[in-house]
Amino acid sequence: MSSRDDEYDYLFKVVLIGDSGVGKSNLLSRFTRNEFNLESKSTIGVEFATRSIQVDGKTIKAQIWDTAGQERYRAITSAYYRGAVGALLVYDIAKHLTYENAERWLKELQDHADSNIVIMLVGNKSDLRHLRAVPTDEAKAFSEKHGLSFLETSALDSSNVELAFQTILAAIYHKVSQRQMPGRSDTDFSPSSNVVPITVQPTQNAAKQNACCQSN
Repeated sequence: MSSRDDEYDYLFKVVLIGDSGVGKSNLLSRFTRNEFNLESKSTIGVEFATRSIQVDGKTIKAQIWDTAGQERYRAITSAYYRGAVGALLVYDIAKHLTYENAERWLKELQDHADSNIVIMLVGNKSDLRHLRAVPTDEAKAFSEKHGLSFLETSALDSSNVELAFQTILAAIYHKVSQRQMPGRSDTDFSPSSNVVPITVQPTQNAAKQNACCQSN
């Protein structure tokens, strides 16, 4: 059975972006492992997990990347976005500032990601209804203005987590299968062109590494 995870028709790289603390890592673990960790610490650098789903009879393997939202890790951006065909832009419905920063994250996507990337705005922590700071209608209007799909989720109680990932992966598949991405054919996303994982060191280590390299 374990070998079946290696059998797929398409491999899609999807990135999670948004401020630190909005629940990106728990969305990743809930979708890929059905786990939630209340003690979740800030992600250091980059990590990713995979899961395969079925779309129109095809096996889609999603490689979902998660990174820290803190400013000190900004140096990873270009490598992080490279090859991504989808992005979940996550904010916390109980913290309006994380929603306000969605505009900046969109700008970063425009600067670093493929222009045809499929983007979904995700209002996470929908279980915190009593603390809601971002009205659903306001977020819907923002997503419509920018041509994004939109869902509210809760990694804690699993609400809409499955639906969010299924929706964006299906949208990517339909875009790719209709060859709407200029200069790319279906074969670019086939198993033979596996996304190669890269190791990105946190920015804070860069100074030490440079000093070491310069001593040669």
